[in-house]
Amino acid sequence: MNQHESIMAVEQVITPDYAIYQGDACELIRAIPGASIHFGIHSPPFEGLYRFSNFDRDISNNDGDGFWQHYAFLIQELLRVTMPGRIHAVHCMQLPTSKIRHGHIGMRDFRGEVVRAYEDAGWIFHSEVCIWKDPVVAQQRTKSIRLLHKQIEKDSTISGQGLADYMLMFRKPGDNPEPVAGRFDRYIGFGNAPVPAELRTDKDIDAAKRWYSIEVWQRYASPVWMDINQTRTLQYRGGRDEKDEQHISPLQLDVIERCIELWSNPGDVVLTPFLGIGSEVYGAVVAGRKGIGFELKPSYFRQAVRNLAELSEAKTENLFHVEAAE
Repeated sequence: MNQHESIMAVEQVITPDYAIYQGDACELIRAIPGASIHFGIHSPPFEGLYRFSNFDRDISNNDGDGFWQHYAFLIQELLRVTMPGRIHAVHCMQLPTSKIRHGHIGMRDFRGEVVRAYEDAGWIFHSEVCIWKDPVVAQQRTKSIRLLHKQIEKDSTISGQGLADYMLMFRKPGDNPEPVAGRFDRYIGFGNAPVPAELRTDKDIDAAKRWYSIEVWQRYASPVWMDINQTRTLQYRGGRDEKDEQHISPLQLDVIERCIELWSNPGDVVLTPFLGIGSEVYGAVVAGRKGIGFELKPSYFRQAVRNLAELSEAKTENLFHVEAAE
């Protein structure tokens, strides 16, 4: 992490596994050396949907052209700091429209707007995956009449489907100087299964590991991930301010860890410009990578500090037990 320790921030925590900073990502990212990040992942503010703080610097406080001008600067900086041929993953969803704000009930193609913004900055649209979301849970959370059964009986032309999540992957042009090569030795999500036991020879073990890696890859290569554990998220309640109006909805760790294992090597540096409560950096450390994150909101940053400290403590305790057993 040495080459990134010169970053100036209001608060910071730097360890051998991660470095997190409280401050404006648009300023802090300027201290990151060019082509030094192996992989990036984040969930940006969804323009016009949520307000996460009262800060003028908060991208979520911008609407329309102001939002995209603000976000475009960061997208360009992400391109600068990423290694050639490497990937940045963006979590998003389509956005609902309402009668009050837009004059009609419908949808807005926010996903497409994100794709165009990254392509305009010079990124290559690499791939995408759709993540299934439970429409019953969505209705309970959003109170959308589109998802009510009684609306079917009243007038189904108003009824519609729930909104899925998307992971959009963008690749920086150029040849990747450090290939990401290996095998998947675990399956992240529901139905985890161990590598078959009672194997006799090294050849059998290698064949079994390769078979297991292929099985995992086939699941990850699916264009729709139906098996994400929606409840596997970090502790977020401590990140709320008393004046917060919006529910914190952190990205699932399953999604983060899959993306990190798909597109980075152990020991690589993973960056998130919107740290939030620490989910992306947490996932990077769990996967054996180094994490860097920026967060503007103090209460979110403090919760990220707590979440990552608990992970560090767990790793230390596990290492102690392993050494004691040896």
